[in-house]
Amino acid sequence: MAARIIVPARVRTFDAHGEVAAGPDRLAGEEPLEVRLNGEQFTVTMRTPGDDFELVTGLLLSEAVITRISHVVKMDYRSGVDQDGHRTYNVVDVRLAPDAPGPQRGEQRQVFTSSSCGVCGTPSLDSVLKPSAHPVAPSLPLVAAARIVALPDELREHQRVFDATGGVHAAALFPAAGGEPLVVREDVGRHNAVDKVIGWAVQRELLPLGDTVLQVSARGSFELVSKAAMAGIPVLSAVSAPSALAVEHGRQRGVTVVGFNRRGTCNVYTHPERITGD
Repeated sequence: MAARIIVPARVRTFDAHGEVAAGPDRLAGEEPLEVRLNGEQFTVTMRTPGDDFELVTGLLLSEAVITRISHVVKMDYRSGVDQDGHRTYNVVDVRLAPDAPGPQRGEQRQVFTSSSCGVCGTPSLDSVLKPSAHPVAPSLPLVAAARIVALPDELREHQRVFDATGGVHAAALFPAAGGEPLVVREDVGRHNAVDKVIGWAVQRELLPLGDTVLQVSARGSFELVSKAAMAGIPVLSAVSAPSALAVEHGRQRGVTVVGFNRRGTCNVYTHPERITGD
């Protein structure tokens, strides 16, 4: 699997006068992952191979297909084989427990989802706005401002695949009170990185994640706010700008949306009472 996460390549470097160098390079892996539920296709997403079961678990939680790990009876790669009969590790088949909440009829994502899109293929806006079994806790003082503005640099220290390729996003779950990240994941898709983080927590029965901060290396999009809300994460911090819809969704779902968190300052767009000056 490691050879598919970081892929060797050859590169030729040019400047305004022509070619100046040639040599080896390393690229982030990107391959399709088909997710099947009880043998039927649910979605296909582009991802960086690795931590696939966490990715699928987080995706299913975000889509309200499951609310806890006991809703997953079995998960395996057996269905994916190439023309020679070799396992591809690009198809994950999930067998759901009879009491799993979803998917509801007609809600399967029957289209391709690119690495840049987390809600592509959802049939309607109403189906995007899913109720959470792990609601965000009331907005009370939770995390020091000094802790928040330090998180991007702390995340950057753990971005091993980015160091090698420069081509992946990262997400990490930090304890609000301080300390090392609970989990860090990287992927070509920012939503995949978050799904891997949430899936890790679901598998360990840690939800709701009411005393944590989700730090991402990307912008604060609607989809990331939604995923945080589904896992009961009270604070989403991004190094870039949030969208207007992300801010509105954060306000409605009780998520503190932090943007432009870089170089020691940040903007807090919703529920700022969680951020303290201590």
